[in-house]
Amino acid sequence: MTRSIAAAYRAGDLPAFFRLAPGDLEAARQEARPDVDRVALADALRAYHRDLGTLDAGLEAQLTRLANPASRVVVTGQQAGLLTGPAYSVHKGADAALLARSLDHEEAPVVPVYWVASQDHDAAEVASTTLLDHAEELHRLTLALPEGVPVGRVPWRDEWTAEVEALLGRFDTAPEYREAVRARVRRAVGGGGSYADVFARLMHGLLAPAGLVVLDPLHPALARLMAPTLARELERPLAGPECIEAAAARLEEAGFVPQLRRPAGATNLFLEEEDGQRRLLRFDGRGFSTGAQTYTPGEVRALLEADPSRLTPAAGLRPAVQDALLPTLAFVVGPGEIAYGAQLREVYALHGLRQPLLWPRLSVTWLEPNVMRLLARLGATAAQVQADPEGVLGRALARERGAEAAASERLTALDAELRALTEELAALDPTLEGAAERTRRRTTARVAHLQTLAVRALARQENDRTRQLTRLKLHLLPNGIPQEREMNFLTFLLKHGEEPLRQLLSLPPGTQAEVVLS
Repeated sequence: MTRSIAAAYRAGDLPAFFRLAPGDLEAARQEARPDVDRVALADALRAYHRDLGTLDAGLEAQLTRLANPASRVVVTGQQAGLLTGPAYSVHKGADAALLARSLDHEEAPVVPVYWVASQDHDAAEVASTTLLDHAEELHRLTLALPEGVPVGRVPWRDEWTAEVEALLGRFDTAPEYREAVRARVRRAVGGGGSYADVFARLMHGLLAPAGLVVLDPLHPALARLMAPTLARELERPLAGPECIEAAAARLEEAGFVPQLRRPAGATNLFLEEEDGQRRLLRFDGRGFSTGAQTYTPGEVRALLEADPSRLTPAAGLRPAVQDALLPTLAFVVGPGEIAYGAQLREVYALHGLRQPLLWPRLSVTWLEPNVMRLLARLGATAAQVQADPEGVLGRALARERGAEAAASERLTALDAELRALTEELAALDPTLEGAAERTRRRTTARVAHLQTLAVRALARQENDRTRQLTRLKLHLLPNGIPQEREMNFLTFLLKHGEEPLRQLLSLPPGTQAEVVLS
C-alpha cells in the first residue's frame, strides 16, 4: 500500500516539500507578517458580519484584536455543508479556536478564522447530511442544489427550510434538545441570503463564543482585498500549475501519489460566467478559454477589476490567496489539504509568500454509552471497528467460544512451523528452497484468508441474532463512512444538549481521540 502524504508529513519525513516541520509552532510564531493591512481586513470582516447579521460585541472585540499590527491568525476552512456538514467541519473550527487560544498573547493577539468555501461549486459534496437519533434511525437529507454554481450564489429556499424542519421533527430525542437545535437553525435561515450564509451563521453560532471569526471570500469587501493576488496570478497564469506539476513529479519519484495535477493549459483560476456557472480558465499563451467562451487577457483583467468575486482560485492557489489576505501563523488542515500542501511551496513563493505551518486537525470519534458497552465487550477501539467491523466482532466471538482455529496466534505458530520446515528442506536440497518458500507463503496466506472467512461468518450469524454489528456500524460507520466524515455534529447536540460542544472545546488542540459522551 502506498504511504499517504499526510502520514509522512506527520512523521516529519517530507522536509523537501514543506517549509516548516509539523508542530513547529515556535518557528511559526517568530515570523512577522507586516505586509498585511490588518485594519482593512478587520473593516472588511466587519462589513461581512454586518451583512450576515452576526456583528455583536464579542465579534467586535475579536476584530479590534485582529487590527493590532502584531496580530496573527490560525485559519481553517471547509465547504459549506448542509447544517454544518460532517462533524469534522465543526472539529476543524474548534481546533482553530483551541490552537489560537493556546498561542494568544496580549501584545501579539492570535485570532481563529474560519474560511467558508463559498466559491465551491460541487453541489454533490455539500447538499446532503446524515444524523442518527436515539431510536438508532439514520436520517439522510439531500437538498436539490443547482450543480456548477458557487454555493455562495445559491439563495436559500423556503422549501429547504421546510425539509430541515421536517427532519428535526422526525428525530427521536428529548424535546428540549430538539428545540435548542431548531432555534439554532431558525436563526441561521432567518437571516436569509445564500446557502453559504446559512452555513456561516450556524458555524458562528456554535464557535463564535470560543472566539472564531467566520470569513466568506465572496463578500465584496473581502473579494476586493484578494484582487491583487489574483491579478498577480494572471500575469503568469501557467507558472503556478508548472510548479504544482514539478512537485507532483518529485512526489512520484519519492513513492507518493500526488493529490493535484494540472494538465497542459490549465490555470489555477476559475471564472464565474454570465450564466452563473463557475468554470476553469485555460490559457494557450495568448488568451483564456473556459470551454464555453474565450477571453483576451485584457478582458479577464477588466472582469476582475469590475467584480473581483467573479475570479476565484482553484485548489492549487486558494491557500496562497488565503495567506496573502491573512497574517497566518498556522493553517489547520485535514489529510487531503496536507497532500495539497506538499505541492504548493513554490506557488507561495511566486506570490512573495512563505507557506505557513500546516497543523493536522483535531480528530474525534464520539462514543455514546451504548457503543462503549459494545466496544468493551469486544475488547476493541472504535478505530479498529471502523477498519474491520466484521473481523473485530468475529474474533471476539471466536475468543469467547475458545475457537483457536481463528486465532492469530495459531496462524503465527503455523507459519513458524512451515518456516522451520522450509529451512530443513533447503538444507537437504538447496534447489528446493525457492519452491518451499513459495509454498509457505501461499499456505499461510490461504489459511489467513480462511480465518477471515470464518470470523466474518461468525459476525454475520451474531448480527442476525443481536444486531450488534449493525448498531456499531450505524454509530461508527454510518453509510459505510467513518463517523466524523459522515455524521453531522448536530446529531450529538440533538441527543445530548450542549455537553458535546463543551467537551469539544475543552480538548487540547490537535487531539486525536475517541471521546466518551458524558
